[in-house]
Amino acid sequence: MPAPQTAAMRIGHGYDLHRLEPLAPAGRGRPFILGGVRFDHPVGPVGHSDGDAVYHAVVDALLGAVGLPDIGQAFPDTDPKWDGQDSAHFVVAAREAIARAGYAVVNIDVTVICERPKLAERKGEMIANIARLLGIDAATVNLKGKTHEKVDAVGEGRAVEVHVVALLAGA
Repeated sequence: MPAPQTAAMRIGHGYDLHRLEPLAPAGRGRPFILGGVRFDHPVGPVGHSDGDAVYHAVVDALLGAVGLPDIGQAFPDTDPKWDGQDSAHFVVAAREAIARAGYAVVNIDVTVICERPKLAERKGEMIANIARLLGIDAATVNLKGKTHEKVDAVGEGRAVEVHVVALLAGA
């Protein structure tokens, strides 16, 4: 009797950090978007695209799980066509890349670290956005908000940090 076939599992870790500055034109910050949700906040990420650190970390987790180049190589900040780009584009491209590699998302676990804004009231929207872009059930996406207890640049409100772990299975 042949051994049962099991899907190959792959784990990827994504990470992103963006410096926060006052919004343009006074500063260099863009509107504060996390997980596709725009927050009313006096500072925003400095970045080449829309600066969505959640989506950027999701992309790196997915691409890393299948051994593909990271977001900076796939969508370099030296290319003007990515300036101000909605980061949802990058998530969809990563989902398509992992599908071409023969994998599908099992679950996503996101940790956002920032002092402000507080995420609790908008967490469901962020989860729904991630699930929609990846074509998975929202129950397979987890998102946590943490602080750095006023320690370092993140804790002082000068940066936002995101970690993502993605589990993929062979399709």
